[in-house]
Amino acid sequence: MSVPIFGDQVVEERAENARLSAFVGAIAVGDLVKTTLGPKGMDKLLTSASTGNSLVTNDGATILSSIPFDNPAAKVLVNISKVQDDEVGDGTTSVTVLAAELLREAEKLVDKKIHPQTIIEGYRIASKAALEILEKSAVDSSSNADLFRKDLISIAKTTLSSKILSQDKDYFANLAVDAVLRLKGSTNLEHIQIIKKAGGKLSDSYLDEGFILNKTFGVKQPKKIKNAKILIANTPMDTDKVKIFGAKFKVDSTSKLAELEKAEKQKMREKVEKIKAHGITCFVNRQLIYNWPEQLFTEAGINSIEHADFEGVERLSLVTGGEVVSTFDHPELVKLGTCDTIEEVIIGEDTMIKFSGVATGEACTIVLRGATEQVLEEAERSLHDALSVLSQTTQETRTTLGGGCAEMLMSMAVDRAAQNADGKKALAIESFATALRQLPTILADNAGFDASELVAKLRSAIYNGMTTSGLDLDQGKIGDMRELGILESYKLKRAVVSSASEAVELLLRVDNIIRAKPRTADRNMM
Repeated sequence: MSVPIFGDQVVEERAENARLSAFVGAIAVGDLVKTTLGPKGMDKLLTSASTGNSLVTNDGATILSSIPFDNPAAKVLVNISKVQDDEVGDGTTSVTVLAAELLREAEKLVDKKIHPQTIIEGYRIASKAALEILEKSAVDSSSNADLFRKDLISIAKTTLSSKILSQDKDYFANLAVDAVLRLKGSTNLEHIQIIKKAGGKLSDSYLDEGFILNKTFGVKQPKKIKNAKILIANTPMDTDKVKIFGAKFKVDSTSKLAELEKAEKQKMREKVEKIKAHGITCFVNRQLIYNWPEQLFTEAGINSIEHADFEGVERLSLVTGGEVVSTFDHPELVKLGTCDTIEEVIIGEDTMIKFSGVATGEACTIVLRGATEQVLEEAERSLHDALSVLSQTTQETRTTLGGGCAEMLMSMAVDRAAQNADGKKALAIESFATALRQLPTILADNAGFDASELVAKLRSAIYNGMTTSGLDLDQGKIGDMRELGILESYKLKRAVVSSASEAVELLLRVDNIIRAKPRTADRNMM
């Protein structure tokens, strides 16, 4: 007889029930996103019940982070997709689906009375074998610049082919590769600014070398400056009013009021004189610049840009090589930003300011055009995935083959490992291979082809030594992935397998789920 030890607000699930709860939650999450996998994957439309905002997306991490889950195992899968997104930028659906399929297989083994620790041991051997063959099959073309660029374009096309940008994937792949190669090996995507402007069509998007700020110059200031010296500041430029809460002035005549205003104006003039002493031609401020100082700047021949959003100021300092300053007493210590030209340009129906020939040549701006806000949001997410994967590939330059080829190669290596294992572990290792084969199966299913026939053909091709075979989902047949240029980043594939197997191991160890309301201060502690 079990003795109740928990309070009345605690629910406990044990052993089989706890494990079942973990399996069911994780498998449900996998089933939710698996239809978005691959070039023929479908999108999800998510609507908020409270705000009514809608979101159309194909991105696994976005879908999962937008849905509030109650199941703890589901939350683990949400976390691995988020980590995949932060670490590599793409492969978020793959990692979730693989983890769910591994748990689906584990559930069958648990039903056969195989202990979870035995399954974990088998999965560890399997994941080691899978990652070893993945590393052996990876190819590095970084020594040849032309070949490496070709690889990057293939990776970008593979990433974009499952997104909204797939109809213009050649154009966007080149655009993304150009942007990333400008970074010269850096993975800091801050240098690549993305501006979304509704109107036009997706193929009207373009890459602009330089930096675009969504602001305009002050009144009566020239629309173009050459060889600009830029002071980037974060300082109040309203006449320095008395800003003590509740302070009041009492004056006995309007002339006294005029004297106060005169003193304030004089104070602001002195501040502007200090700024002029820096010998600049453009003053960019994070905060507002009011009429009087703007007038003083115009008279001094200095262009002023006010209220540049914080990201704008930070990025501007990054790309022009200037520092953000807030005091102006020591001009000799201040590092000014420089660029060849600053001019007002019109994008869509809006006037913006374009900085060309910036000090940091890495910087560029991608202007995205599209029919609706939802299209633009999804296009930005798709492009961000591609840019992230490409920037990571410039660091870890190895590539593997897509189209289910890498998964089938890993499954073959895992099957071999199973033959060398003894006892019940072998069953767990075989299950890992089965889960890996589910990824090409889902790819074929989503494309509307006969998955069992196609995957059987692919398995036969790879097991017979045609190690570059994969699914050609345009034709519905087996093709040579290297010839078709269907490449993926090695880092992405490695992260998918290692994250999924670690998450599954974590969930398999669970044999008790205790749900309790958080302790409150007034709970009776006796």
